Amino acid sequence: MFEPAVARVAATRVTDEDLADLERILEAQRRKLKTGRSAIAEDTAFHEVLARATRNRVVISIMATLNDLLVESRKLTLREKGRPVRSMRGHEAVVAALRRHDAEAAAAAMREHIDQIADLFAHVSASASHG
Repeated sequence: MFEPAVARVAATRVTDEDLADLERILEAQRRKLKTGRSAIAEDTAFHEVLARATRNRVVISIMATLNDLLVESRKLTLREKGRPVRSMRGHEAVVAALRRHDAEAAAAAMREHIDQIADLFAHVSASASHG
């Protein structure tokens, strides 16, 4: 519920500076993935900058809290084969919509990104409880 709404608002308020920050984060994420390193820090930074682009202090604060709470689940899901690349592709789709200032496309891209994570987390949790 939360992040698609954040992406929708961010698309209407995103600045060139925000977009440049998001592109830098994506580039760092790409470099790390090419060398097999974890990109958890970049994943977290992506969501922080997205929240910042809303220009809403409450959203920024909630996202900071969510990022703190989601560290362990990110570590777990980003270890799954193919997940880091899918995460990056989700981020790229959100940034593409932000660049066009397309609020509905940004929300849809974020919804898809979050749904993939939720599905994977459910699968990982189910596997862990059966293993």
